[in-house]
Amino acid sequence: MTALQDWTLPVTDIGERGVSRTREATAEERIELARELDIASCESLSVRYDLKPLGSGRYRFAGTLAAEVTQSCVVTLEPVPARIAEEFSIALAPAELLEEPPASGDREVSTIADTEPITDGRIEVGALISAILSSALPPYPRKEGATFDWVDPKVEAAPDSQSPFADLAKLKPPPS
Repeated sequence: MTALQDWTLPVTDIGERGVSRTREATAEERIELARELDIASCESLSVRYDLKPLGSGRYRFAGTLAAEVTQSCVVTLEPVPARIAEEFSIALAPAELLEEPPASGDREVSTIADTEPITDGRIEVGALISAILSSALPPYPRKEGATFDWVDPKVEAAPDSQSPFADLAKLKPPPS
């Protein structure tokens, strides 16, 4: 992830009361982000977030992401614009805390799997934002009115042919 690599925050900058920030991606960052996400373009990306300490080196990263992107239609490859508005809330903890094995006999459900690591005392805000945007993108963008009406030429050439399942039905023993 290189598009938002400068969007890191040392945990020493957070303090007891947490921090609130608003970030706008630069034109260069948006170009690189579009390349990384394999989309046509990213016209805008803005994020408002809060980082609140939870104790024991853990934090809550929560906020909203707004973006305008353009993807390619899965049918026609024409541009399909999309507006993304996503709220997020992510638990963060030092990587070494996430690697600790659970105490023997501990039957509590762990939330470690739902926690993102803090590595080298830095929160990779850019990587988290990129992942949030990626998961919010429409998976199969389709231009309005675009239809997929392809017909297999083999089926069209032999319309009287049977289904492959008809041959399997012949193998089934008759009911007794």
